[in-house]
Amino acid sequence: MKIGIDLLHFATADYYLGLDTFATEKHLDVDKFYIGIGQEKMSISPPDEDVVTLAAKAAAPILDQIDANEISAILFATETGVDQSKSAGVFLHGLLNLSKHCRVIEFKHACYAGAAALQMATTMVRANPKEKVLVIAADIAKYDIDSSGEATQGCGAVAMLVTASPRIIMIEPGSGYFTDDVMDFWRPNQRTTALVDGKYSTKVYLSSLKQTWDHFTEQTGRTFEDIDYFCYHIPFTKMAEKAHQTLVRKVGATLTPAEFEAQTVPSQFYNRIVGNSYSASLFMSFISLLDHIESNIENKRISFFSYGSGCVAEFFTGIMQPGYQSVLMTAEHKQKIAQRTALTYAQYLEFYYQAEQLEENIVYEPKNRGAYRLAGIENYKRYYQKNKPES
Repeated sequence: MKIGIDLLHFATADYYLGLDTFATEKHLDVDKFYIGIGQEKMSISPPDEDVVTLAAKAAAPILDQIDANEISAILFATETGVDQSKSAGVFLHGLLNLSKHCRVIEFKHACYAGAAALQMATTMVRANPKEKVLVIAADIAKYDIDSSGEATQGCGAVAMLVTASPRIIMIEPGSGYFTDDVMDFWRPNQRTTALVDGKYSTKVYLSSLKQTWDHFTEQTGRTFEDIDYFCYHIPFTKMAEKAHQTLVRKVGATLTPAEFEAQTVPSQFYNRIVGNSYSASLFMSFISLLDHIESNIENKRISFFSYGSGCVAEFFTGIMQPGYQSVLMTAEHKQKIAQRTALTYAQYLEFYYQAEQLEENIVYEPKNRGAYRLAGIENYKRYYQKNKPES
């Protein structure tokens, strides 16, 4: 029985900060970002945007194409949760007015949670092929002002409908996985921004890739040559390049520069202009591949490497399905990115500090132009609004 992703859509914020603007403000050479880490822009969420509204924007176009009452579960992956107890998925469930006969749970482990939710969803559908599971990976990557991570911020949400007989990709059984208790990236409960040891995190990322690859080949018998395209978790685009170089060296493959780029570059375009989206970034990489590859990749094998600091990692594969192109939402993805508004550095700071004001009672000025926004907080209770999207 084939199980995998039937529909796929992503959303990001309506605003971005160009790293050219950022470099000018910081008196730095812009090539430190354009070339050094492979980033050009980072999506910036306004104060009335959170992972719930991002998730709603990502999921709504999928629900428009199906009977939403058939959704049997929401698996919401995020490390930017909105409550220490209540799942962000329950807020989403109410905002989208889904059936009460639906299970909802939040997944957390840094950037790995989206892969964990996808694997759990495939298991649920395998146990009961009638299940239709909505998997959400949504995050807002935020670091301290003037920290080394400030230029690698971003935000985004990916919604995936997991079903039997999927139209986009069948997730293959068998994967390689690895866990190690390390402190390369963390965010204590009292902080709204993450702490990171960048060089150490890169080292652990690449080590985890090698560990998961060994386990993957042991579990599945598949080889490097069996895989056509490679998608990686991308905290910054240069990381995906380093990851693929590491894997190529490990397996002893001989690739021309053109072959190397063909396997990886199409999956990097969106991350380069959206920035880090934590649990969503691996799947944004996959969407970027689908939206930018020029050839038909029916029946091709795609690999996914998920890395979550702390750390948990997994390497798995899927097979593209015949006719997948007919259900892609490429035009909408590209349009939404193109329609973002550029921020000055001062406007970015205004958004940044307003979002820090998590008070008992607050009303947010409308800035989010999407169909869903965080309207405010009353007695510590978040409340959301549905708006008519701008035409």
